[in-house]
Amino acid sequence: MLIDTHIHLDASEFDADRDEVLEAARAAGVGCFIVPGVEVDGFAAQRALARRHADIRLAFGIHPLYVGRADDTDLERVDAELQSGEAVAVGEIGLDGFVTEPETALQEHFYAEQLKLARNHGLPVILHVRRAVDQILKHLRRIEVCGGIAHAFNGSRQQADTLVAMGFKLGFGGAMTFDGSTRIRKLAAELPLESIVLETDAPDIPPAWANGGRNEPANLGRFAETLAVLRKMPVAEVAEATTANARSVLARL
Repeated sequence: MLIDTHIHLDASEFDADRDEVLEAARAAGVGCFIVPGVEVDGFAAQRALARRHADIRLAFGIHPLYVGRADDTDLERVDAELQSGEAVAVGEIGLDGFVTEPETALQEHFYAEQLKLARNHGLPVILHVRRAVDQILKHLRRIEVCGGIAHAFNGSRQQADTLVAMGFKLGFGGAMTFDGSTRIRKLAAELPLESIVLETDAPDIPPAWANGGRNEPANLGRFAETLAVLRKMPVAEVAEATTANARSVLARL
């Protein structure tokens, strides 16, 4: 069984065929889907999905690109959702250094406060780290949490090793299917296998063969094959290891 550790199944891109997308993924060997939150207005839709499908698990959080329309009462909502016991992690939280809005200070405020919530609830975090790994690490050193997943990791080997030492797994998916993604492919090939989990981020980060179209969870099996080729090992071993890694870092699975 494969675990998609990061997929936005509640996104509008799946409204027309969500059930069919899920069935195709299951047929391709995906047995569990982790759906992270991005803003509090979406939490109800996440819960509805999880109640319809036993193989969907949830994380609740405020994504750094959505903090511009959030305030501290939204942090109270996240806290309340975490008290329900439904969440396997706090997320998607973090920082995005690629954008200029929302401003960095606001992103950092919501990131730090949600790290505190994760610490208080004893939950791992699902991190958004685009062009912001050093800043992500700065806060993790100050506010210790019980590990988690650095989603769509594209940092340096040194940064990767630091996160792993802090109890994090690193998420790899569609980006590693491109021949030109040399740093990501090198990391996927050389990092300890026990530090890697698979993800799609569907409908985003489509693989090379999607020609820029919608990413889907059924691609996860081919991502496992790509990782197996990069590491020169059997795909069954990759599947077994990455699933075990996901279960170890997301204990509530």
